[in-house]
Amino acid sequence: MGEKSGSKGWCGWFLAFIVLGAVVLAVFFTVRSKIHKSDSGPDPVPGPPGAVAKKYADALKVATQFLDIQKAGKLEDNQITWRGDSALDDGSEAKLDLSKGMYDAGDHMKFGFPMAFTATVLSWAILEYGDQMKAVDQLEPVQGSLKWITDFLINAHPTDNVLYIQVGSPKADHSCWERPEDMKETRPLTQVNTSAPGTDVAAETAAALASASLVFRSSDSAYSATLLKHAKQLFTFADKYRGSYSVSIPEVQTFYNSTGYGDELLWAASWLFHATRDKSYMEYVTGKNGEDFADWGSPTWFSWDNKLAGAQVLLSRVSFFGSKDVSNSNVLNKYRESAEAVMCGLLPKSPTATSSRTRSGLVWISQWNALQHPVASAFLAVIYSDYMLSSRVAKLSCNGRDFRPSDLRKFALSQADFVLGNNPLKMSFLVGYGDKYPQHVHHRGASIPTDATTGCKDGFKWLESEQPNPNVAMGALVGGPFLNESFVDSRNNSMQTEPSTYNSAVIVGLLSALVTTSSVAQSFT
Repeated sequence: MGEKSGSKGWCGWFLAFIVLGAVVLAVFFTVRSKIHKSDSGPDPVPGPPGAVAKKYADALKVATQFLDIQKAGKLEDNQITWRGDSALDDGSEAKLDLSKGMYDAGDHMKFGFPMAFTATVLSWAILEYGDQMKAVDQLEPVQGSLKWITDFLINAHPTDNVLYIQVGSPKADHSCWERPEDMKETRPLTQVNTSAPGTDVAAETAAALASASLVFRSSDSAYSATLLKHAKQLFTFADKYRGSYSVSIPEVQTFYNSTGYGDELLWAASWLFHATRDKSYMEYVTGKNGEDFADWGSPTWFSWDNKLAGAQVLLSRVSFFGSKDVSNSNVLNKYRESAEAVMCGLLPKSPTATSSRTRSGLVWISQWNALQHPVASAFLAVIYSDYMLSSRVAKLSCNGRDFRPSDLRKFALSQADFVLGNNPLKMSFLVGYGDKYPQHVHHRGASIPTDATTGCKDGFKWLESEQPNPNVAMGALVGGPFLNESFVDSRNNSMQTEPSTYNSAVIVGLLSALVTTSSVAQSFT
């Protein structure tokens, strides 16, 4: 009796396992079928701005404040209690008003090359994500900061073939540690012209003014027209009188050395095409100049010095959304393929992923100002993902492996989250955001009490002080960590603790993209 009962029980369990196995297989194939079906189609197109992500909204509201901290000139509606009017006589030796603009970093120089890049990136961010900025009340402040720069750039271009590209002497400026409000040193001007050309800086300024003309087109048509007029003149000047400003003016090599001007020419022409819809600019980037300068298929890092990756993404916009007579161009497709190569290099699981990352996954290219590249890369990645979403392009192929727009956004989020505190130090590199952030930012104005009386030299005691800055440089994105993810919070450690205005532009752009989701406009005009 016992043996028969055991045999029957064994058979029962066997049948149960068969049934269970059949159920599991059925579920597996059903799920796989759904996943396969989902993978084959595009993700839904986002509508108007959706739910706000509080973390990124709070961070954006902090980040925009550093642009106000960096403003020179007679300040309007100043909300920064420890800042006042400064550099009011800038440009006077040439009978120009160059008092506006923004200081470059922790010093008081006005370097036109990175300043123009700052304006171009801010314009791009507004054009792509202005509705998302508006959802968290940051559109107006960012537009105001942009105009503060473009007002300066317009005045810095007094005639067709002259552009003032620097205010102040780097040697004199870096020999002082003082508040900008207390500056008494001579502020000499530096220009590029037909005999000392600066194609790179002139073209970048053209890009800044062309992109800004789109930002202000609906709100101030006269100002927009003025911006576009200067952009066209500067592009003609840059293209006709070719030469690097680093060659014409060797002194700039120590600070913002340009490694070439071809990228700026393509970048500027791309923005002028968007601003004018004049096909001659498209012919410029798809003709001989494209062959000479585009370096198709070779991914590069987007920065104040190299705009190729930015131009490739910007021209991909035409490929995604442009009219067929333009978007079907074989050469334009080369730009899009190059942009895709950039994206594939960023995606961690891509076969062509860059190995230049920290252990926690932060893209890491340079020990000086390390955060510039990951933040700029993340900004491009989220823009490209939104182009894909809004044009219903389902996937991106990287050497046979497919990725979706959500994968690019996930990468962008990972870089932003590292900056905001999801890192081994549990510290935010965005000053003023979170509970822990750098206290000894390499920044003259932030390091000196407002009631201190100092001159050029005796202010260095504040540089050497081990006390935290008396003024918080809200929104400053500092240089960032070393490859081993360590960070030394020392005012003398300018490699890691100095912020820059162009860093602010890319972090504002990235955070604006992440605040919420929305479809991008198919045209800027």
